[in-house]
Amino acid sequence: MQPEQETQAIENLMAGRAPNLGQRQRRGCLSGLFRVVLAGVFCGALVYGVAVATEPWSLHIGGRWTPFLTWHGYGQLVTKNGVQYPLYVSLFPSSHFSQFHREGLRPTGGVQGSGWLCTSSGKIQRLELSGTVYGGWRSTEGSLFAFRLLEARIINNGQARGFFDLTGRWQGSKLVMDEHGDYGEIGKTFRSGLRIDHASVTLNWGAYSDFKELCATAGARALAK
Repeated sequence: MQPEQETQAIENLMAGRAPNLGQRQRRGCLSGLFRVVLAGVFCGALVYGVAVATEPWSLHIGGRWTPFLTWHGYGQLVTKNGVQYPLYVSLFPSSHFSQFHREGLRPTGGVQGSGWLCTSSGKIQRLELSGTVYGGWRSTEGSLFAFRLLEARIINNGQARGFFDLTGRWQGSKLVMDEHGDYGEIGKTFRSGLRIDHASVTLNWGAYSDFKELCATAGARALAK
């Protein structure tokens, strides 16, 4: 500090005019927070741009304009024994996908997300979704979607998890899928004892609330039996 500054500081202190350090600190914190937010916005925009550039189909999933790169829908999953389980899925693009061709189509991207399966007792089983898009580029029209719905877990302790695979194509706004054991593993039993075997489902665009309503109806029917 220069002598003149030191003298001025002493005069200010004696006169009760101490510099407002708290205000300076607040301005510094706000400035730092702004930089963090700005960096977050930049990173988000960069990730969004990369996703759109490498997987443009994610902007037009199921014939819809999907600017948030996400599609969600629900339907009745039906097993080979005729048992029905309401199913809801939410999916978005992923950088991880199979490199193998399927049904004459090359892989053009990956999908990931979550699923929720309503069991016959009316309880909801959360699932993890991952898979591959075949043949789709600017839209999902004519593309093939293949994904695995895997029993979710909170902690990865190496335990086995139940799963089932679904494969299907878009028919307009609907994703019509079934289980193709010829292309992968046969589904495994869930820890609860639930097993989904040779199932099929038609997924329609819809909200989680629509799925919850369908699940409640299924639960009521199960209790009535």
